[in-house]
Amino acid sequence: MAYYNEKIETMPKDELSKLQYQELKKLVTRLYDSSAFYHKKMDETGVKPADITSITDITKLPFMKKTDLRDNYPDGLVCVPHEDLVRYHVSSGTTGKPTVVAYTQNDIDLWSECVARSLVSCGVGKKDVLQVCYGYGLFTGGLGLHYGGEKVGATVIPASTGNSERQIELIQDLKTTAIACTPSYFIHLIDVAKRMGVDFNKDTLLRTAVLGAEPWTDAMRRYIYAESGVTAHNIFGTSEISGPMFTDCSELNGMHICGDIAYTEIIDPKTGEQLPPGEKGELTITVLKKEAIPMIRYRIGDITSIIEGDCACGRTSPRIDRLQGRVDDMLIIRGINVFPSAIEHALLKNPYLTSHFMIEVFRTGPLDDMLVKVELKPDAMTDSINGLMEMQMRTERALRDALNVSAKIELCPPNSLPRFEGKAKRVIDHRVI
Repeated sequence: MAYYNEKIETMPKDELSKLQYQELKKLVTRLYDSSAFYHKKMDETGVKPADITSITDITKLPFMKKTDLRDNYPDGLVCVPHEDLVRYHVSSGTTGKPTVVAYTQNDIDLWSECVARSLVSCGVGKKDVLQVCYGYGLFTGGLGLHYGGEKVGATVIPASTGNSERQIELIQDLKTTAIACTPSYFIHLIDVAKRMGVDFNKDTLLRTAVLGAEPWTDAMRRYIYAESGVTAHNIFGTSEISGPMFTDCSELNGMHICGDIAYTEIIDPKTGEQLPPGEKGELTITVLKKEAIPMIRYRIGDITSIIEGDCACGRTSPRIDRLQGRVDDMLIIRGINVFPSAIEHALLKNPYLTSHFMIEVFRTGPLDDMLVKVELKPDAMTDSINGLMEMQMRTERALRDALNVSAKIELCPPNSLPRFEGKAKRVIDHRVI
């Protein structure tokens, strides 16, 4: 079993807990003394650094939200002299002011180590050629995987997004063995390769995909393997906590957290109360060693749970389950909570359907109606009206059984729905227009 930092990654859990407490204590003390923002937040909550006597006391500290970054735009939360900064990353800002995150060199080095550990855990190392198809620039995905790939000694191709036929040529010509991109874009590449007459399994050396930036399911993992022979690993991160940091290992049984760098909680999204392992709630991260803009109890907004027990890979670091969706992406249809990932999971059980789908939600009078458009596979196309109607009804029944709410299905021809180079846009909610 390969590790990037074996001492840390296999540290006994009681030692890791002590280390986390030591880092948290130093962080809280530093921020109370040097950050006007955190000093005020802790005073308002009635907590002082002296009140933190164990890692479990983290629940005494106030939460941080994305609105805190936007309210302090552009750099009101920076906790080091500006001459110590070496980089900024900026979010898209689709719901108001963008979020700006600053980095010191230590922050960049720490982030690179997180990605390096992640890549090694899913089998990427010196002998690999890693094609990075995340966007480069203000988005953290491209540079994050690039620096991590170089740190493990892989040969990195900074392909970025777009020009999909050229991406396929690079995979063949440069003998790419691993790729990093969004899951929706990788599925798009599979489709493009087929149109070019290229079989990933037979005509390339590509065997590993590191996929993130949007929720996806185990059903999609199985679909990717069946269509391409590529094993897909889930990677997770946000720009606020330093981009991609946590990844499935070779066991494909949850994402490992770099426990010496980040402390993870799952909370009830409504009450803020900490939930025990196994219960689903909102992911909350404290980055224990971040210098420029530290994040204490940052509410990520993604729904997941902490996995109990040890991982067969030998790593003792905490693990979180696959992300189910975002708190703000959850649809409420006739009083039922519906996540796009649950719809995807149900659709992919049907061998005649692809993973390309769109959800539209309408309001008719007092009631909500949901339409799911999904593409058929080419070999499922038929001139039989009765055959298509039967497939549509079967799919509607499957969704109703899986979601406990009814939805209309529209079966679409292959390649008729939009494709996305970045994060897939799955939902159009006409109720808010």
